[in-house]
Amino acid sequence: MKISVILGHPYEKSFNHAVAGTAVETLYASGHEVFFHDLHKEGFDPILQGEELVTDCPEDSLVRSHCSEITEADGIIIVHPNWWGQPPAILKGWVDRVLRESVAYRFAENDDGSGLPIGLLKARTAIVFNTSNTPEERENTVFGDPLERIWKDCIFDFCGVIDFHRRIFRTIAGSSENERDEWLDEVRKVVSSNFPQGDA
Repeated sequence: MKISVILGHPYEKSFNHAVAGTAVETLYASGHEVFFHDLHKEGFDPILQGEELVTDCPEDSLVRSHCSEITEADGIIIVHPNWWGQPPAILKGWVDRVLRESVAYRFAENDDGSGLPIGLLKARTAIVFNTSNTPEERENTVFGDPLERIWKDCIFDFCGVIDFHRRIFRTIAGSSENERDEWLDEVRKVVSSNFPQGDA
């Protein structure tokens, strides 16, 4: 299987980087082909310019490459921190520029864009790994866990990806080395169970 792994975190020594690295290693060990993108390291530009909004073919070669890969992917893994109940700006820009109309979704003929979208992504399984410093009770009772709605309903369901899994590691601040090792073991299990070796 071809799996896209997208990392949105600026600090190379972050736990997010460890999660992404563990996911990639697990996929390779199972014989999968991996498209791995550290958005900050590769200099992905998150800003969607007006001209690009109205074209089917972005001039940015990196964006075109991402668009091509995401249409080929059999599965998608996203790794990012919870910042203000949202993905970081660079990852939001990736969604804006890559999961675009005619790549990730389309509308029926004669639909002006106000109807229900038709998902185009080949991937049927998506995993989102989040880190957070907000305790679970506060996240759910005060904020309502907006990231669940963003990724599951507003993005992946919109693009036709039906099988959705999300795991939150918290709280990162003050976590021990043993806790982080256990969390990385969980990453391996989640990735292996959703993208097993037999499906490679």
